[in-house]
Amino acid sequence: MKPKPPIFLVAISLLMLAFLLLPVLVLLARGIQAAFTGVWHSNGVLQALEVSLWSSAICVALCVLLGLPVAFLLARYRFWGQDTLEALLDLPVMLPPVVAGLGLLLVFGRRGILGPGLELAGLELAFSPAAVVLAQLFVSAPYFIRAAKIGLHNIPPDLEGAAQVDGASWPQVLRLITLPLAFPALLEGLALCWARALGEFGATILFAGSLEGKTRTVTLQIYGTLESDLDGALFLSGLMSVLAFVLLFVIRRSSKEK
Repeated sequence: MKPKPPIFLVAISLLMLAFLLLPVLVLLARGIQAAFTGVWHSNGVLQALEVSLWSSAICVALCVLLGLPVAFLLARYRFWGQDTLEALLDLPVMLPPVVAGLGLLLVFGRRGILGPGLELAGLELAFSPAAVVLAQLFVSAPYFIRAAKIGLHNIPPDLEGAAQVDGASWPQVLRLITLPLAFPALLEGLALCWARALGEFGATILFAGSLEGKTRTVTLQIYGTLESDLDGALFLSGLMSVLAFVLLFVIRRSSKEK
């Protein structure tokens, strides 16, 4: 039987819990109240939701397409410079979002190092819808890669080897053994990736701007309408709180299934 915790630990824990939960609960209550005013019918609110949903969905798809091979490489092989590579892949997590946006602008902007080449190809990424996806991908991909790497690393190689000995091809092993066993970790990575993409602000506003209906996401809409449309900002903030809880619930459930 575990001993009872000291009273002072319980008191401090309750104090911290109240500090963390009270703003969220008040925000959620005000967001629900604002929803009854019909503010969610506003074009600005709906457009911001639309931009956030399609951009974050594309970001998650790109994370899987580009990040899963990287995670597989890091989980299954050892090579010179691997630690350095892993540190570099985690670097966007440590950078302030505004710094990330500035870096993207210096690479993909009109005057960036790739700007002239992109312009010759007829592409202009900065301050475009594509810039929203790139900003989200830059800051959220490390979360998926890290979670996927852990999930793939925890799969015993003997299981895959036995399947190949029995005549299974590599795609069959991947589809029937590797991905199902790694699914909880992949789901966790996807949830973290989507949450980070959905809540991205600094890199987006610097690299993509805040063009209504094109690059203005939910977080940018909240920031831009705090004074002019408080009900809209409260509704979107409450909605973000609900989405955050749902994602957290998915992550906790997937962790228990491991």
